[in-house]
Parts: sequence; C-alpha cells; structure tokens
Amino acid sequence: MLIGEVARRSGVSARMLRHYESLGLVRPAGRTGSGYREYSGEDIRRIFQIECLRSLGLSLREIGRALDDPGFTPSTLVGDLIRRTRDRIAAETELLTRLRRIDAADPAGWEDVLQVVALLQALGSKSADARQRAALSSADEVPVPVEALVEAALGETDPNVAGALRWALARSGDGGPALLAEGLGSPEAAVRERAAQSLVEMVDGEATAQLRDALANPDVVVRGYAALALGTRGVAEAVPTLVDMIVEGRNDTDAADALSVLAGDTATADRIATRLVDRLALDTTEAPARGRLTQALAGIPGTTASHALEDLSHDEDRAVALTAAYLLQLRDAG
Repeated sequence: MLIGEVARRSGVSARMLRHYESLGLVRPAGRTGSGYREYSGEDIRRIFQIECLRSLGLSLREIGRALDDPGFTPSTLVGDLIRRTRDRIAAETELLTRLRRIDAADPAGWEDVLQVVALLQALGSKSADARQRAALSSADEVPVPVEALVEAALGETDPNVAGALRWALARSGDGGPALLAEGLGSPEAAVRERAAQSLVEMVDGEATAQLRDALANPDVVVRGYAALALGTRGVAEAVPTLVDMIVEGRNDTDAADALSVLAGDTATADRIATRLVDRLALDTTEAPARGRLTQALAGIPGTTASHALEDLSHDEDRAVALTAAYLLQLRDAG
C-alpha cells in the first residue's frame, strides 16, 4: 500500500508518516518498481499503535521506546502519565479559578486587572504581613472577589491575618455567608471554626440565617459560636444551645450573658428561667453544672427566676444554696 492510500485510511497525513519514518518509528521496507514506499500490513498495524499511544499523551520518543523495548513496563509509563495529567489539570484548574475571580471583580481596565492579580498573589504569599496588607486593602475601589477572601480566611492560621480577612469579609457584600456556610461542613475542625468565626462578624440577614442553621451543626464549637452570636442579636432559637453550654462549662459566662440579653421581655425571661430550672432538676446534672446554672439565673429578670433562686437557697447542695441566697440578696438590694 502506497503512502497516499495509508494516509487516507489511517487519517495520518503523508507528511506525518514521513516524520515517523525519519524518527525510526515506522520503517516500510517495501518499494515499488518506481521506488515509492510500500507499506505492509504490519506497518499499518504499527501506525495505528503509534496513534493509539499518542492519544494517551505520550511523546513520540516515549512511543518508540514503548514499541521497541521488550523490557519496557507499560504500568510505569501509565503511572507517570496519570501523575503528569493530574498536575496539568491542577494547574489548569488553578488558572481557571484565578481568571474567574478576576472576572468577578469586574475590572474596568488593565490597571484594575493588574491590581486584582497583585492582591490575589499577596493573599497567597508566604509572608503574613503581605497577606494582612492584601486583606486590609481589599475594600478599595477594585475589591478582591469574595470567593478568594473566603478561601483565604478558611485556610489562614495567623491570628492577625485571620482578623483582617474577617474584617474584609464583613465588608465584601453578597455571597460570603453562603460560601462560609460550606466551610462549616468541612472535615477539618479548624476550618469549621474559622468559618464560624467569620460568619459571626457578618451581621446581615443572610449571615444570621446561616448561623441559625449552624445551631444544628454536629460540631459543638460551631454551635457555640452560632449561639453566642445569635443570643446577642436577640434570636431566641439560641436559648437551648446556650443552656447546654452552661451545663457543659463551654464559654458558660458568655452564654449566661447572652441569655441575659435575650431575657429582654417578661415572657422570654420566664421561658429562659424555666429551662434553667428544668436542667437544675435533672438527676444527671452534676454539681458544678448546677452551680453554673444557678449563677446564670442571676442575669434573668422576673418572678420565675426569683422564685427559682428562693427555692435553690434551700438546696441540699450547700454551694448551690449559698450561691442562690447571695444572688437573692443582690436582687433585693437592686
């Protein structure tokens, strides 16, 4: 079969077939009476093998080695191809992410593009000072896209930089709370905590809604951040979690303060006092927790809390009784 017919049937151009021959990949031994190359069935088979291996991303040199070296192990080459392909995909994905973030910044000109690129690079710098400056400057005329800020905040370990990033996120506009909420489901506890801390500093309605959902998070640290923030915002849904925190001794003083903020009207104050008393009455509530619950009643106004303290002043636990009696004196003096 002559070269033109081989090119037509194989889809490989005559020029490429000559290139293969110059590299020694194909060696048609036959010649016609006129001196033209004549390809055998074995030559055609080898051409298809070359094209098959090229489709896997092998170089022509690697293809020649694979076909001619009897000791060559395909698994080694395929493993290397997998690694190289993953590296290439990672690099392309990183480039795509960077381009999307530049596009999200809606730059008006090349100066804006360069500014966004510089800020994105600074956020990924090994220097904490550079990352902090980038976070603080992100509220300028061409801001860093919120997606980049969230990614940086969830991965930041330096407390000063983390604070600057949370400040920037609180001023970043829409989109931040939803992205941070995804971080609350991270398998890494540190990432979940950073996401919760960032949400706490965002006071808009979307952030509050995400914090409400976080009250059901399986991570007690996340639930604690959400409850404390919601308590200070007057969201009564936080009460059960705040009481749990007092019982468990997790930020119990802050939790008690949040309950006192929530107890702004008589009905809510009575509900909070009732919940505290119910936990005090449980047989499973240990002595230290009973003491903390008694102290929490001090910040709850109303007759329900006062009656509870009166009863507790006669409690079998002397520490609880003395605490309740002292708190009653303070209430009477006030």
